Amino acid sequence: MTQQPDDPAAADDEPSSNEPPQLKNTLYRKVTRGRRKLTRGRLLLYRVAVVIAWWAVRATWASCRITHVAGRETAAEAIRELKSLIPVYWHQHMLFGARALLDLRSAGLKVGFLVSPSIDGTGPAMLVQKVGAHVIRGSSTHTGARALRDYYETIVKQQISPAITPDGPRGPLHEFKPGAIMLAQITGKPILPIAVAHSRKFTFRTWDSFELPLPFSRVAIVYGEPVKVSRAMDAAALAGWQQQMAERLFDLRRQAEAALEQG
Repeated sequence: MTQQPDDPAAADDEPSSNEPPQLKNTLYRKVTRGRRKLTRGRLLLYRVAVVIAWWAVRATWASCRITHVAGRETAAEAIRELKSLIPVYWHQHMLFGARALLDLRSAGLKVGFLVSPSIDGTGPAMLVQKVGAHVIRGSSTHTGARALRDYYETIVKQQISPAITPDGPRGPLHEFKPGAIMLAQITGKPILPIAVAHSRKFTFRTWDSFELPLPFSRVAIVYGEPVKVSRAMDAAALAGWQQQMAERLFDLRRQAEAALEQG
């Protein structure tokens, strides 16, 4: 649902006057090249699509059994102490990665998902609100200074934790990009790595090898230890952190798979 923080200077569609006020950009407003408008017909289409998508997501969650959860209490303690942090999981695990975050709301987590500020982002924004999370309207193709400033406001002042898929939005698969680390640097908040494994799944032939758990699958969720990154680092150190965080996600995934194998 969300990707790395990006530069608001990137062009896109600006919401029209027909867009519901709660769906307007929550981080920044943009002057855009787009000329499409959110007509009443398109808004109706989005509303119908959101209802269908929400029922599909709920049906998938309900048809699977979460049989193993590890590290949840440690994550909950960090949330109660720090109020917000920076959750990360691979793009292919968005379905139950999002579920893992929503399950932490009882500990006080305010989950945020990044959605494009374009007209096309209206439907996903409505879906995010439907699941009870916060909408963060922004682009996901740059990591500019203004975007980082906006995220600082969101994470530190609004205490919203933005879900980040570090290999998104277009890959390469399992390449941990620097956005989450940069956010951890400027906010002082830890990164919360999350991994998911399914006993039975269909893997799509897409760049992210998206995993759709089959009905009646068992699911394991592992929350890693929150990771504090160095406040100052050079390019080599940043690359080292990227490799380290990718390895942490791989290790958590192996733990989740092992838990399923043990039944």
